[in-house]
Amino acid sequence: MQKPTLLVLAAGMGSRYGGLKQMDPMGPHGETILDYSVFDAIRAGFGKVVFIIREDFAEAFRENIGSRFAGKIEIDYAFQKLDDLPEGYSVPAGRAKPWGTAHAVRAARHVITEPFAVINADDFYGRDAYVRAAEFLTEVKYAAKPVSSCLVGYYLDKTLSDHGGVNRGITKHEKGFLSDVEEIIGIDRRKGGEIIGETVGGEERTLVGDAIVSMNFWGFTPEHFAQLETEFVKFLQAHGNDPKSECYIPTVVDNLIASAEAVCHVLPTTSSWFGVTYPDDKPRVMESIAKLIKAGEYPKTLD
Repeated sequence: MQKPTLLVLAAGMGSRYGGLKQMDPMGPHGETILDYSVFDAIRAGFGKVVFIIREDFAEAFRENIGSRFAGKIEIDYAFQKLDDLPEGYSVPAGRAKPWGTAHAVRAARHVITEPFAVINADDFYGRDAYVRAAEFLTEVKYAAKPVSSCLVGYYLDKTLSDHGGVNRGITKHEKGFLSDVEEIIGIDRRKGGEIIGETVGGEERTLVGDAIVSMNFWGFTPEHFAQLETEFVKFLQAHGNDPKSECYIPTVVDNLIASAEAVCHVLPTTSSWFGVTYPDDKPRVMESIAKLIKAGEYPKTLD
């Protein structure tokens, strides 16, 4: 039985933090969020990790990050390049940034041949999330129509911040299958305990704590790459001349569901999510990891 691969979206790491500052230690012995992600993936049964990075910081990434996992799990790399486009397309004038998260996943098409999960490099997803994904990806059927995929979904109240409003993709699902993801912005818990957010159109929305939200933890089979290529071409035809347009994973998944080309299983997890978007998030992340260690979820040092 083939072990699944973990695909880590890390191409944006340098730009968001002015280098690789988000590799700051978060654990009690200098561990980073990525250390915990790979640790969780290994014990859940993943057999390989592929990092999507940019060529301009490839050497620093290999030395400072990739080397940390030598001997623990197979490691590979793929580069997200601005000019890595389907035949017949070229980079329009004024375009400086790559084409979004779906384009980043596409960059791994030559190095992944097994079922794979996709995560953000700077998000802490928790042990149970990797277990859920590994179970699905180990058992998923190949060459079945429609193509199967999965979304590891989090309970909304386990993703809220004590430091202000957050944006979340609220899922709609029927009998365990994803039907839609609605973006709700500025979600915050009020003094009375109510969870309030706004639709993109500005309509106030009262939410429930056990709503399942997407934190961009996806699972796909290798067939997804062919589907992604088709969807990316459609995106370029419609938006390729817009210098700031981006093709996102949820949009591709929504399109595939709508066309009945794919189904997406929603896998609820009991894990709590927390992310490092800004350097000021570090104290909260460190405290959260310390609590998980105290609860026995993680050892004091990662082997």
